[in-house]
Amino acid sequence: MIWQSQGGGPWGTGPRGGGPWGGGSRNNGGTGPRGRSPYPPDFEEWLRRGQDRVRRILPGGFGTGSGIAIVLIAILVIWLASGFYRVLPDEVGIVLRFGAYNRTTQPGLNYHLPSPIETALTPSVTRVNRTEIGYRTADSLTGRGSVTRQVPEEALMLTGDENIVDINFAVFWVIRDAKSYLFNIRDPEMTVKSAAESAMREVIGETPIASALAEGRGKIETETQQLLQQLLNDYGAGIELTEVQLQRVDPPDPVIDAFRDVQRALADRARLRNEAEAYANDIIPRARGDAVRITQEAEAYRQQAIARAQGDAGRFNEVFKAYRAAQDVTQKRLYLETMEDILKHANKVVIDKSAAGGNGVLPFLPLPGLIPKGETIKPAGDSSSAAGGAQPPSQQPAAPVPSLSGTQQ
Repeated sequence: MIWQSQGGGPWGTGPRGGGPWGGGSRNNGGTGPRGRSPYPPDFEEWLRRGQDRVRRILPGGFGTGSGIAIVLIAILVIWLASGFYRVLPDEVGIVLRFGAYNRTTQPGLNYHLPSPIETALTPSVTRVNRTEIGYRTADSLTGRGSVTRQVPEEALMLTGDENIVDINFAVFWVIRDAKSYLFNIRDPEMTVKSAAESAMREVIGETPIASALAEGRGKIETETQQLLQQLLNDYGAGIELTEVQLQRVDPPDPVIDAFRDVQRALADRARLRNEAEAYANDIIPRARGDAVRITQEAEAYRQQAIARAQGDAGRFNEVFKAYRAAQDVTQKRLYLETMEDILKHANKVVIDKSAAGGNGVLPFLPLPGLIPKGETIKPAGDSSSAAGGAQPPSQQPAAPVPSLSGTQQ
């Protein structure tokens, strides 16, 4: 106001005043000190200047409607070009038209109608996904490996013999049908986790704890994978399982020491039972064999004794018949046979009467030298001496006879 009354101030005159950097009206976008304008820019003036530049560039000139058409054409071209999308080699393209499934595209550069008419989803169908049940693995903040956090509400399960077991396992899966995977289930990760936990509880509920802790792990993994795959197929999830892997199968931590004591006692019982069964399997067949052998030996002795008795009775009857027919001859023959049998097994010394001489002196006989080596002279009263004891011919060779003439003394 003061500058207008003074004719515009020391820097000259102009509409609404001026300044040392030039002045201008509000409508032409004049600037103040340091390029700043005290008034907002006039967009209509900018638009008019832009149209003027376009008229100078394009031949024949265009009006305001032609400029707007060019802008619209450029926007349309950009919008149509936004329909190009790329599908990586490990992905598959799923095109949606107004949110509904339309088609499936293969890896490479593809095109769909621009949004919002069509959109494309590109899930990975070759990447192996991992779902953990009973525990969670996270990277350590110190950068030294990973940290495992237990989830007891998922890990604790009841076995077939009513024992509690702590199980951690992982499920590995891939996308088999991308359409079913995207549209048939809402949360694939949560669906796989819930179905896997349910399948594992069903299998563990039919398995004894001893089998789950030892040799039954492979069977549990196989049965769980089959049951879980069947559940996912019933859901139409489009997921294929590659592996179910048991990470940890142990009794709960508060009772693990007592459980191990029980398991050691059961192992000792089984060992002692096996040793007792092995001893029984060894001693019983041996006793049965001895019983059969003794029975057979007794039967053989019985038959031998019967046959011998029958033979002796038959021989006696024959001798008795011969004795009745000729008593004198039979008595003499029996006597000679008896003496022959006795003298045949006795040591004998035969001395000629002429050796004694007429003075009645008995000549010296070296009896120890006449006895074979390995035999001893027994007293006369011994039952096994000369005439009384009969020895086998093989053990009693005949003694040398000095003379066969004379009498036996």
